Amino acid sequence: MHALIMAGGAGSRLNLGEKPLILICGQPLVSYVVDAFEDAGCKPVIATSFRTPMTQNWCRAHGIEFCKTAGTGYVEDMVQAVGMLEDEGPVFISASDLPCITSDIISTISDAHRSSGKDACSAWVPAAMVKSCREGMPYREEILGVMVCPAGVNILHGALIDQPQDEFQLLLEEPRLALNINTKADLAEAEIFIRQNPVTKSAGKPFS
Repeated sequence: MHALIMAGGAGSRLNLGEKPLILICGQPLVSYVVDAFEDAGCKPVIATSFRTPMTQNWCRAHGIEFCKTAGTGYVEDMVQAVGMLEDEGPVFISASDLPCITSDIISTISDAHRSSGKDACSAWVPAAMVKSCREGMPYREEILGVMVCPAGVNILHGALIDQPQDEFQLLLEEPRLALNINTKADLAEAEIFIRQNPVTKSAGKPFS
């Protein structure tokens, strides 16, 4: 199963260069997301744009597949990138600023999608857990009586990418998904969390 990791934004709020390459505990931000999806048995593909040429170079240096989008916007670039994959089955879509995501979380989302029988699945976290909103996703909804924010991880059906999809909304009380990086304070908090909660990798199993 492909995992499309969106890494084409400017990251202007941080003003620290290309956001996917910002170091957290000595490791580029995007590499945490790549590692988690690989550990879960997925094939990561990085969606870049003209705004992130160094991220493209990083992908080349590490043998990670990437595609170049127009850099128009998160949704527009995502639709374009999924079209480039030519994948007509389910595809993971993930933001690149989730350094605490794990293969177990990815498996939970995949299992929920499979069990739902729906075209798509979106992951949400309680708004009370989220301290800053990801660029392009500054909204909230109510699920099961709880105000929630998008976690930045979804599964969409590739063949239906330009159409509305029947979606299962998965609410996860998962602090690792609530840690997205938009400010220097977010960076500092993520570094502390990662140092205190190191991830032990499992072998991972491919999703069917």
